[in-house]
Amino acid sequence: MNSKIENKLLAIVRVRGRVGVRQSISETLIRLNLKRVNNLAIVFGNKSNIGMIQKCNDFVTYGEIEEKTLEALLTKKEIKLSKEEMEDLKSGKKNLRNIINKSITMHPPKRGYEGIKKGYSTGGALGYRGQDINDLIKRML
Repeated sequence: MNSKIENKLLAIVRVRGRVGVRQSISETLIRLNLKRVNNLAIVFGNKSNIGMIQKCNDFVTYGEIEEKTLEALLTKKEIKLSKEEMEDLKSGKKNLRNIINKSITMHPPKRGYEGIKKGYSTGGALGYRGQDINDLIKRML
């Protein structure tokens, strides 16, 4: 799974809440800037970010975000990035958290999540969903 998402721009959405979360996982979610349910973070798939995502895999869903979806998200949320900042984001020099210094709060998805206790491969909403994250983000806009 690491080779699929390495060196790509990833979107991470927090699906589950705070109750019953171990302290180490809670700290990891805060470092990813996912403090509440339906918060979205955009990070580059380097080794440390992939490790953090795998640690909190049971509380988030993630996948590779397309450029078209990213542009729609930034315009909807009224986030203006310069060309240099966009290139830094795509190349992994900076995370979106370092650029805008706040989390992106999203609406719950239309028609809801598929189920917040099962993995995406078994019909739920958690874990890696690949390109299907774009459909989820569009439902949340």
